[in-house]
Amino acid sequence: MRILISNDDGINAEGIIQLRKSLEDQAEVFVVAPDRERSATGHKITMHRPLRVKEQSYPGTNSKGWAVDGTPSDCVKLGLEALLPVPPDLVVAGINLGPNLGTDVLYSGTVSAAIEGIINDVPAIAISLASYEFQDFTYSGKFIKKLVTKCKELHGGILLNINIPPGVPRGIRITKLGNRRYTNVFYKRTDPRGGTYFWMAGEPFDVDGNDPDTDVWAVNEGFISITPVHYDLTNYTVLDDVKNLVKEFNTF
Repeated sequence: MRILISNDDGINAEGIIQLRKSLEDQAEVFVVAPDRERSATGHKITMHRPLRVKEQSYPGTNSKGWAVDGTPSDCVKLGLEALLPVPPDLVVAGINLGPNLGTDVLYSGTVSAAIEGIINDVPAIAISLASYEFQDFTYSGKFIKKLVTKCKELHGGILLNINIPPGVPRGIRITKLGNRRYTNVFYKRTDPRGGTYFWMAGEPFDVDGNDPDTDVWAVNEGFISITPVHYDLTNYTVLDDVKNLVKEFNTF
């Protein structure tokens, strides 16, 4: 089995190191990841400058790696189309430090790296340790190692977004994305020259945090959350309404 791994915390982040080590004894591992932290870059790609690539060595292993001065999506796209000698069987992004829950997946570089996999018809997993204070990736590594053995059954359109709570999980929940918003998002400041600037921060407010079907609820209650995700943003429930709205335009 061949696995392409990436992240948005950077190629030297502890999470991706643990991910690589966890998978090396059961797969041929290729690492293509940003050369620095690229968190919250979403699905940004680099079009107006060249991408620089530096090979990484992993002594004592058969793994191959490349550090890229681009975004997580750049990394997976570059890996699939230019760097890997053959297509991978699976893309795994992570292990992210901090949660990727609910609507935050739209901003996440880690989830976007995994989405780039399924855009190219390669099944993918995004995995996050849902804590910033608890930084022990050991259990997350063991979990993804076990899960990957089952992933040969996945087809190219499947992306599993996984969030693992700190400590010992109570179990696993298959979930939907929650609705996560933020309060006190911007702090207004004045610089030494009297100019105004804004610093983005914010505290998460989970609109449906009491819904046991959501990833937010599951992680808050100590469960591993696994959410199947796809990139089709079409709102199928209102397609007919929109057709009726513009039906007279067909006279043009």
